[in-house]
Amino acid sequence: MFVLTIAALSACGRSHPESATAAGDSEDMLQVVGPWEIVSIDPLRSGYLFTRMQATETFLDAADDGSPRPAVARDWSVSSDGLTWRFELRPNIRFHDGTTLVVADVLAALERARHPPGSLALAPIASIEGAGSTITIALRTPFAQLPALLAHSSTQVLAPSSFGPGGAITTIVGTGPYRVVEVHPPQSFDVVRFDGWDGPRPAVERARYLAVARSETRGLLAESGQADVVFTLDPATLVRFKVSQRPALVAVTMPRSIVLLMNAGLSALSDIGTRKALSLAIDRPAIARAVLRDPEMAATQLFPPTLRGWYATHVAPLVTDVSEADRLLREVGWTRGRDSMLIRDGQPFHLELRTFPDRPELPIIATVIQEQFRRLGVRLDVQIGNSGDIPLGHRDGSLQLGLSARTYTTVPDPVGTLLQDFGPSGGDWGAMNWSNAELTDVLNELSIVPESPQRDALKQRAAEILQNELPVIPIAWYRQTAAVSDRVAGVTLDPLERSYRIAQITWATRQQAAR
Repeated sequence: MFVLTIAALSACGRSHPESATAAGDSEDMLQVVGPWEIVSIDPLRSGYLFTRMQATETFLDAADDGSPRPAVARDWSVSSDGLTWRFELRPNIRFHDGTTLVVADVLAALERARHPPGSLALAPIASIEGAGSTITIALRTPFAQLPALLAHSSTQVLAPSSFGPGGAITTIVGTGPYRVVEVHPPQSFDVVRFDGWDGPRPAVERARYLAVARSETRGLLAESGQADVVFTLDPATLVRFKVSQRPALVAVTMPRSIVLLMNAGLSALSDIGTRKALSLAIDRPAIARAVLRDPEMAATQLFPPTLRGWYATHVAPLVTDVSEADRLLREVGWTRGRDSMLIRDGQPFHLELRTFPDRPELPIIATVIQEQFRRLGVRLDVQIGNSGDIPLGHRDGSLQLGLSARTYTTVPDPVGTLLQDFGPSGGDWGAMNWSNAELTDVLNELSIVPESPQRDALKQRAAEILQNELPVIPIAWYRQTAAVSDRVAGVTLDPLERSYRIAQITWATRQQAAR
C-alpha cells in the first residue's frame, strides 16, 4: 500500500496533501514515479506524460528501432513523387467519453501540431484534408520523415469534450487503453482501464503517475516498496540496488547523450581550436566510471552505437589529451596568467555553466567538468537551476555553457530532432550561434531520402561534421534504468521513452497464486 508522507513531499520540494492521502487508496493501484512535473495538459507542452501513461494515442506509433507502426492511423501510402500521403484510420475508435472518433477530430489534432512547438511545424505541408476514414496530407516538397513526425506526442488525438471556451484544453479525453480520472498538477494524475479500448485488455486496472523531484526520494520510494516502477535514479542508488538485488532493475540503452552546449557567439568559444581543447580536457572514461558507474557509457562521439546508422565507425574517437589541449589554446592566443589561469587580450577564460537536477547525474558531472577545466586554466561557475533555464538562456542570449541530456528521438527518426538542434538557427537544446551549410544540406536531404544506402551515407556524414566541428561536446551516452517492485511482472522499457507500457504489466503476486 502506497503512503507518501508529507515529509517526503516536502523533500520533493512540493506540498500536496491531497496527493499524499489519495495515494493510499488501493493496493491495486500501480504506482509509477518519475521526475517530470505536469506543467500543462496541452499536448504541445507536457502532453507526453499522458501518452506515456497510455491515456492518449498519437496519429502513428513507433517501434523500438524508430520505424513507424500503426496507431490512430492503421495504414498509409505515399505517391510516387513523394508529395501525397494517404492514411487510413483505424475503424471504430472510441474516446473515453463514449463518443466515436471521426475524421474531423484527427484533422483538428494535426492542425494543432502544425504550430510550434508541434512536430508538424517542421514538415513542408501544403494541406491536410479528410474524408470518410482517410486523411490526405499534401506536401510542397518530398519529406520522407513525415511518419516520424506523425508519431510525436504533439499529434495525440483528443475528443471535442477535451476543449473549453476559446479552444483551451480543459481535460484529457483520449483513445488509449487507460482514461484519465484525476489530475493534480504539477505532481500527479490517475488513470483507469478503459473498457471501450479495442485492443487487448490490460491486467492493471488503475495506475498513478507521481512526479518526485529529488532522486533520493525516488530511491527511497523504490526501496521501501511504496512505488512499483521508478525512473531516473541517481547512480549511487542504482549501485546499491544492484548489490542488494532488491528492488529489481530493468535497463535499456537509449538514443540519448549527455552533452555540453556552447554559445559559439562568445569570443572565447567561437573558434574550433578552443572547442576541441575543451573537449580534450574532459576525461569521459573517468566520468562514466566514477559518476555513472557504467564505463561503457563514455561517449566517443555524439551518437551511441545503438542509434542505428548514426554511429560513425570511421571517425576518430573523442579522447582526453591535456597536453594537446594546452597546445591548441596557445595556438589561438590563450596564455597562462600568474594564477595559472588562462587569459587572452587581457580577459580571463571565465565561463558560466547551467544545468539542472531533474537528471541527478548532471550536477555531479558539472562539478567534475569544473575541476577538469580548472586544471586546463579555465574558470567555470556552475549554476544549478531548472531545466527551463537552458532554453531560456538560449533565447535571450545569456547562455554560455549548458549541460543537458538530449534525446535524439523525441521524433522517432533523429532527423526531426537534428533539424531543430543544428539547423541554420540552432536550437534550444543544440547549437547556439553556430551553423554549417553542409550539415544543413545533409539534414535537408535526409528528410527527403527514404531508407537506403544513400541515406546511410548521409547519416554518417552528419555524424562526421558534428564530430569535427563540436557545436556541442559529447560527454556520455545514456542507459535508462528503472527500479521495479516485486508486486509486478512484465515491465519493459521503451528505448524511445514514448510509453511506460503499463498495459503490458501484470500483477506478479496473482501470477504466483495462480501457479
